Amino acid sequence: MVDFDVVELDATDHPEVGEEAPDFTRPLVDSEVWADVSLSSLLEDGPLVLLFHPMDGAFPATYIWNEVRDRGWTDEIDIVGLSISTPYEHKRLIEERGIDARLFSDPQNGVAETYDIVNDLDGMAGVAEPRPAAFVIDEEGTVQYAWVAEEWPDFPEYDAIEAAIDEL
Repeated sequence: MVDFDVVELDATDHPEVGEEAPDFTRPLVDSEVWADVSLSSLLEDGPLVLLFHPMDGAFPATYIWNEVRDRGWTDEIDIVGLSISTPYEHKRLIEERGIDARLFSDPQNGVAETYDIVNDLDGMAGVAEPRPAAFVIDEEGTVQYAWVAEEWPDFPEYDAIEAAIDEL
């Protein structure tokens, strides 16, 4: 069993259902390559789920991606992750975990700042990452579902995400 303290996180002003998802451009990593890609360009191909997760190697990231894989979401909709991990770390995570999704690399945590979901890591001065969060975004860029962790660790409400995917 993993031993850790549960940390209550501050309230956020993250994008809510019915609001436009903030656009951004970051390196998007798949199992072979990476390139700078904007969120809006991905939405040209249809709706997607944007999953913010802790840095690669942290146990919550593994749990989140195992759940996505086990539910088979990538067969239904584009699932895109985002964390502070580098493209090299993302490629390793994709390979080791058999992730069938692409991951945005945001080492400076600027996207989490834009989405107001920054998590300053306890015991790591100057290190911040996005808190776990999930946004189901339609092809127009409108948030159809939003969940943001209120404590660390906290995990997405997978059944609610699945229901939102089904409603698209």
